[in-house]
Amino acid sequence: MESEKFRISKDTMEEINGFLLDPGNPHLQALLRVVAKYGTPEEINAKAKEARCFSGLMDRLGRMGSPYLEDLKWLADQRDKGAFIPISQYRRKILGDGATARTFGESTSVTLEISALQYFPFLVAEAQQAIDKGEIMPGRYIRVRKMKEQEKDQGDILAVAAAMQIVGASYVETLDTKGTDGSNIHLGGPETITGYFGGIGQPNDHALAWVDELLYYFTRYGINEVLNINPGTVLLGYLLYRLGVDIRFKISVFMGNDNPYVVLWTLMMARMFARKDGSTPLIGFNLSNSVDADTLMASADIRKRLGLEDKVRIEHHITETYKSIVRQPYNRREDLLKVARLYPNISAKHEGGDPEIEQTMDYPSDILDYFRDKEEVIASGDMDNLRNNYLKKHDATNRTAEELTRAGLSFIAASNLHAR
Repeated sequence: MESEKFRISKDTMEEINGFLLDPGNPHLQALLRVVAKYGTPEEINAKAKEARCFSGLMDRLGRMGSPYLEDLKWLADQRDKGAFIPISQYRRKILGDGATARTFGESTSVTLEISALQYFPFLVAEAQQAIDKGEIMPGRYIRVRKMKEQEKDQGDILAVAAAMQIVGASYVETLDTKGTDGSNIHLGGPETITGYFGGIGQPNDHALAWVDELLYYFTRYGINEVLNINPGTVLLGYLLYRLGVDIRFKISVFMGNDNPYVVLWTLMMARMFARKDGSTPLIGFNLSNSVDADTLMASADIRKRLGLEDKVRIEHHITETYKSIVRQPYNRREDLLKVARLYPNISAKHEGGDPEIEQTMDYPSDILDYFRDKEEVIASGDMDNLRNNYLKKHDATNRTAEELTRAGLSFIAASNLHAR
């Protein structure tokens, strides 16, 4: 058969292993030196586990006198009182009394995802609205705020880490080490747009600097899931995991993975570098905004055939910020409904409000707001605008929950808030 020509020979695999196992390999030795700064993999994991301990996070916030501590106590109290709408009640709200006679596709439940949670108080405002209106809190949050800034902001980084444990959601942080930090000398404003053609990147020694930053936040704050924007740091993430460091990452939409063949490439590497138990650090895979439903389904089929269906979440934007990233109107909810009927472990990401709402706003959402300093946002008087933008993303998330429910499909919300 012609397809037999695609077989990878054992000799080739041995050559690759020889390269990886060579004690004189300068590239992998450089990685091992970065890891050694933080200890053995076992020591690193132990530090991260301690840093992630809920009581420890709360104690640290208390010692610094963080104003966010009382908000966290309120959030935990609302959870314990059952203030958030149960899933069964939510379904009756959407479908009426007929909801009890309906069945829902639990095996293909869609993870409700929102981005970007820039500031902890936005989460508190979202929770209050969800309680007041009987709405759903997402099961997954993405953050794109500068790490050093949130680290210094009254315990914001600790408060979000604690809040995610209270609500029962996963979350992703975006590290500072990337091409937009000045390391890619070709990036600037619109006049340097060609500098972005290869992606914002992790140029030169910044791939190892990314590993260093990842391990810093992993061991200091227990952050074990980060955004990944470059094939080199994707490979380094696989290698870290093979070493025994229990980090996870999701591939960003900014990598531009937009066809089944690049998906095959990425997932083959995930499979090759999986641990003996079959697990992989690639927890989420955000495809390009340009992919259609057929490509999403082809990607899901590749994932299944490589044994990664329950390990790698396919994440797709349903909405995007209204300005500075895609042509509007952008709404991919119909594609989601097609895919979710057939494939599990899909995430519906909401980066903006529904476009028909955004176009009426005096201050529509803008991806460039993610890169502003908090001090400048406050000085400009835009903090309330950004908070309103975030709540419109929450509204879009709930619109997706509603449409999934009407279609007889299920979703994954914040598991500690919404009883099933």
